[in-house]
Amino acid sequence: MSDHNCHTFQTKLLHHKHKTDPATGAVSVPMHLSSTFHQEDIDQFGKYDYARSANPTREALEQQIAELEGGCRGFAFASGMAAISTSFLLLSQGDHMIISEDVYGGTYRMVTQVLSRLGITHTFVDMTDLDAVEQAIQPNTKAFYIETPSNPLLKVTDIRAVSELAKEKGALTFVDNTFLTPALQQPLSLGADIVLHSATKFLAGHSDVVAGLAVVKDEELADRLYFLQNSFGAVLGVQDCWLLMRGLKTLYVRLRHSVEAAGKLADYLNGHPLIKKVHYPGLKEHSGYFVQRSQAEGPGAVFSFELESEQLVRPFTSHLQIPVLAVSLGAVESILSYPAKMSHAAMPEAERKKRGISNTLFRFSAGLEDPEDIIADFEFALAQSTIHTLAR
Repeated sequence: MSDHNCHTFQTKLLHHKHKTDPATGAVSVPMHLSSTFHQEDIDQFGKYDYARSANPTREALEQQIAELEGGCRGFAFASGMAAISTSFLLLSQGDHMIISEDVYGGTYRMVTQVLSRLGITHTFVDMTDLDAVEQAIQPNTKAFYIETPSNPLLKVTDIRAVSELAKEKGALTFVDNTFLTPALQQPLSLGADIVLHSATKFLAGHSDVVAGLAVVKDEELADRLYFLQNSFGAVLGVQDCWLLMRGLKTLYVRLRHSVEAAGKLADYLNGHPLIKKVHYPGLKEHSGYFVQRSQAEGPGAVFSFELESEQLVRPFTSHLQIPVLAVSLGAVESILSYPAKMSHAAMPEAERKKRGISNTLFRFSAGLEDPEDIIADFEFALAQSTIHTLAR
């Protein structure tokens, strides 16, 4: 029998330790819908005692994501923010962290309104500027938090370079890998210590699960994160674990199609007169194009773009038919988001403007539709927006 560790990523999604149930031969991981487990002896407990601490179904998911990310241990949480927030609590009062400036709004809220209250300070930095990152380091800097590509401006951070800075400082490197997934980028192999996911997005992929995942590189850090996971208890429910594992089976083919569709639409919009700018690391003029190619297998299926005028925003969205106008991304259906009032509503307007998150900015996540149909839909909506604006 071949060693599954030698298989390609595509094959690993289907062939792993939990591909069949050893008790029955079932090709789907069983849902262990039990909150507690019988113990044979009061002095020696079995592997499972209470489902917050461990559950066989959740364990299967955690082991699978650890293997896919190349880590020693994975952890499943009730949401992406639960994974991020619990991981942040590896820090202590008096610690300082450096964080990507155009970070997801929920992460911004956690850092500025919760961690700051606990005595954990922060500095927001454009992490594409390594000199700025180095200048932000303080004697008490204990963590570097990277989103790459960032949300929503798709800035690309050199994971290797920042991880090296962190190691020199004895600090941890966190990487939010939601946009690319381990199918396209594996931060632990680039020097990161913790990889985080809103598994709600591409990993689950069907807009029917809210989940978060974390993967760590070494056992000592794994023990520390497990202690926090068990202490705070924001674990992922069994049925959602099962749905997430089902979504993972099609990740490779879903992402391959979505990346291709995103590239075609980004190219189209990049030359459109009503589009001021397209932010997508698949475009050669993107400032992070070459770094992206050096550390990832592709540019991803998400990009953002700015309309020429705020007057176009409402007519443009009202004439689109294919993408869902919604919070979130990474689903089988294309999703168009308006960061100023959705993903980054928690960020004050002055802070959004400082980071370039304007009121004309949209974020688009390509789904599984025919890309030519999406392009035609955008073409129609933009044309109608022009007519509407001229008629005013």
